[in-house]
Amino acid sequence: MTHNSSVIILDYGSQYTQLIARRVREAGVYSEIHPCTISATELKAFSPSALILSGGPASVSAADAPGLAPEILTWGVPVLGICYGMQLMASTEGGQVVPAQDREYGRAELFISQDCALWNGISRTDGLKVWMSHGDKVIATPPGFAVLARTSRVAVAAMADVERKLYALQFHPEVVHTEDGDVILRNFLFRIAGLKPTWNMAAFLEENVTALSRKLGKQDQVICALSGGVDSTVVALMLHKAIGGRLHCVLVDTGLLRLNEGEEIVAYLRQHFELNLNYVQAQDLFLSRLRGVVDPEQKRKIIGHTFIEVFEQEARKIPGIKYLAQGTLYPDVIESVSFKGPSAVIKSHHNVGGLPEKMNLELIEPLRELFKDEVRKVALELGLPDFIVWRHPFPGPALAIRVLGEVTRERLDILRQADKIVHNELMASGWYAKVWQGFAVLLPLKTVGVMGDERTYEHVIALRIVDSVDAMTADWSRVPSEILAKMSNRIINEVRGVNRVVLDISSKPPSTIEWE
Repeated sequence: MTHNSSVIILDYGSQYTQLIARRVREAGVYSEIHPCTISATELKAFSPSALILSGGPASVSAADAPGLAPEILTWGVPVLGICYGMQLMASTEGGQVVPAQDREYGRAELFISQDCALWNGISRTDGLKVWMSHGDKVIATPPGFAVLARTSRVAVAAMADVERKLYALQFHPEVVHTEDGDVILRNFLFRIAGLKPTWNMAAFLEENVTALSRKLGKQDQVICALSGGVDSTVVALMLHKAIGGRLHCVLVDTGLLRLNEGEEIVAYLRQHFELNLNYVQAQDLFLSRLRGVVDPEQKRKIIGHTFIEVFEQEARKIPGIKYLAQGTLYPDVIESVSFKGPSAVIKSHHNVGGLPEKMNLELIEPLRELFKDEVRKVALELGLPDFIVWRHPFPGPALAIRVLGEVTRERLDILRQADKIVHNELMASGWYAKVWQGFAVLLPLKTVGVMGDERTYEHVIALRIVDSVDAMTADWSRVPSEILAKMSNRIINEVRGVNRVVLDISSKPPSTIEWE
């Protein structure tokens, strides 16, 4: 961490830990997440300006409960404990924490009992709506701590040792369900910790382009797998600004892209940014290897292995390649160092991971500090158009996992046409920017229909339109029925081979966003 104003969040396993980091960054302060198992020595070496202890599922009284080195609270660094973080602070400092008789989950009313800097700008006297999620509670504050707020079930819902700048909240200020939660966090950052809002994407871009120029020698060549999505495009443009023509971008058309997608991306980037871009036509190779394959995981493996094969062939044509540029984002980094450990199952299409090992190239990841929303802000700083910046997320295996069953040219063509109609209607209605993702899925079955005076037996298209923040959870979007009706009518009338359209109204969990 090299940022002047910086916050370290110790992760105790909360589902909201990433959300804390995002809220801090939205306030203009750089934040990083580190596992709670980090040693005090390692933590102090970062010279943090403030610390936040996250929530977590454990009980502080459990034998294997994650702890906190007591000396951390003596450094004079402002600390905010949230949920488990509050209970841990209380227990570490000599307070009393017990299992709650009535556990609090969901909304609660918070009543402020003592003024302090945390509540600055909050004038509610009738109770503040907050979000609770805890099984333990503090029943006695540590020496030097004052009770700042309560709820009907918890006598100590917020506490502080103001002189030592130690603050703690039983509720979650980072979630949208907590009224004025952003105000409370900003009060901690600016009024208590005295930080300055210096973290912004214009400064990030300038600083990192300069750093890339210094890192890469005058002869070093870099290769970048360009997908057309915002992440890889931003990586490419940052490197282009840093080293110019020594960046070699490769966009592999697998035959699984959306309608005219490859051509549109290549034409735009070549015209407006003069990228050194190789557009590789590999549709026949990918489709031949997918012939007869219906298992989703087998599809992913075939696509991944074939992509690596094609990419390696192109890389060998460029002399002096030393680096591979990749659009790794901060959530990917967090996943590998989280207190909870890396995910048990990593999707095989998640990234082009494996390329560095196979190709013996040094990895460059200019976006590894950023969340998705921050990448989009960098894209705007670079002058990228909305159709790239706000493009909905697209899976690594592309349309292969939206064509359920065997992937053929005919079935891909049907899906592309239907998907384009979904896209166009979302754009025309203004709903494209309101939803996280909206697309069509071709189902592996046919149904009976009537068109004109004839019976038909044709394909079924499913519409999948969801709301989400980070794709970890999602709910189906309540798009107005007249827009859905127009999509259905156009697909059935304009896409030959389709006679039925259905709507997917399942949430994640238990369903996933993609069908395969």
